[in-house]
Amino acid sequence: MTALARTQVADNAHIKLHDITMAYGDVVIQRDLTFDINHEDIFIIMGGSGCGKSTLLKLLIGLKKPSSGNIEIDDVNFWQSSLEQQGKTKQGFGVLFQSGALWSSLTLAENVALPLEEYTKLSRKQIEEVIDYKLSLVGLAGYQNFYPSEISGGMQKRAGLARAMALDPEILFFDEPSAGLDPLSSRRLDDLILELRESLKTTIVVVTHELESIFSIGNNSVFLDAETRTMIATGNPNKLRTDCPVAKVREFLNRGKK
Repeated sequence: MTALARTQVADNAHIKLHDITMAYGDVVIQRDLTFDINHEDIFIIMGGSGCGKSTLLKLLIGLKKPSSGNIEIDDVNFWQSSLEQQGKTKQGFGVLFQSGALWSSLTLAENVALPLEEYTKLSRKQIEEVIDYKLSLVGLAGYQNFYPSEISGGMQKRAGLARAMALDPEILFFDEPSAGLDPLSSRRLDDLILELRESLKTTIVVVTHELESIFSIGNNSVFLDAETRTMIATGNPNKLRTDCPVAKVREFLNRGKK
């Protein structure tokens, strides 16, 4: 059985996973997932292709139920709570999907307005003030009336982030945020993620395989292994890079290094 590199359990966990099994029918993707995501972590979900990173993200944002095990958010068991409570919990989530997932027929302002119109009773003027503020946070002040097709891929990601932040979420989830971006845009997005964590004190969960992003923003992580179908390391990725007792994890984090 593979040795597991693990950090000590923290006492400020925002999200707790205990004995999670993920499966599609009879096909088990991952089993025995037990780890904490702490308040104000930038937590990296990493591993090779096909290990279940995106499936785990679906569990965390409430799109898929685990086959077994518990997920607690602020000590509340998500899947054992009522549908009403689950809905309230999910309103505390912001999600940036890999593509940005902006509505192409809507302006950036209209995209950011969607969750505000759906889940708040703010006036039109208040919604416009929130839109202006969120777009300015991601460096898109003045772009309210632009359509997604009129801006670059990096700007689309930032607009998607502005929409994800519309309801002042306690937890932000990112699915491969650097996918499709040039190195400069990727670095700018990483810098923005760090700034948001510092200024808004938000817990951030990131699915990524990009080493530069992993090391520049991540302070905690879990490594999912496709072969053993379980987690084989957890902790600060910069420390795992050199000190992890599991060779596969060190090789993953040092790939391409001369």
